[in-house]
Amino acid sequence: MLIHVPHILTPEEVAYCRQKLEAGQWVDGKVTAGDQSAKAKVNLQIPQESAVAKELGTMILHALARSDIFTSAALPLRVFPPLFNRYDEGMEFEYHVDNSIRPDPETGFRIRTDVSSTLFLSDPESYDGGELVIRDTYGVHTVKFPAGDLVLYPSTSLHKVNCVTRGSRWASFFWTQSMVKDDAYRTILYELDQSIRSVRQTMPDTSSAVLGLTSTYHNLVRRWAEL
Repeated sequence: MLIHVPHILTPEEVAYCRQKLEAGQWVDGKVTAGDQSAKAKVNLQIPQESAVAKELGTMILHALARSDIFTSAALPLRVFPPLFNRYDEGMEFEYHVDNSIRPDPETGFRIRTDVSSTLFLSDPESYDGGELVIRDTYGVHTVKFPAGDLVLYPSTSLHKVNCVTRGSRWASFFWTQSMVKDDAYRTILYELDQSIRSVRQTMPDTSSAVLGLTSTYHNLVRRWAEL
């Protein structure tokens, strides 16, 4: 399931991120890549232990918490502290699959990567290339969203970032361990939740239809969730 979540960050928050990142120290992006992925990865990152990464990461986590779409689609149990990368001209990340387990460098706590997320921090008109390309059973999807928008997709997907041919592409990226690790089950729950929201716009919450759908949703979550 690939989900577009618009306006995770406000324009003011995007501008603040850009200001802080412009003053940050960028290092080779291979520092967070596995042995195989490192051979396909050419980009820059802000060190995840830096004060800038921690401050902006906390801001993004707060923004995610206020997003009903993110919560509905990811059903988050734990979110890995957001990281930040950039692709300048000539940089790219060839096809790869994200590591299945990620340790938090500060706490040592490990999370299972069920859902991958990219939060765009550059306006799409400011660079050429740099599209996120996701390959799944339904084909190939090319993603290049406005600054402040987020895309979620299963971490099991092969994906890449096309070579940037003009400008610079900046983004935040992170992973979520979902309460429901199976993407097919998460898709069912997300679609059911969206249907419930639609029905509630035309019928009272006390109606048998709303109560029945809501009951089914929570019973499915109860059946599939792992805490």
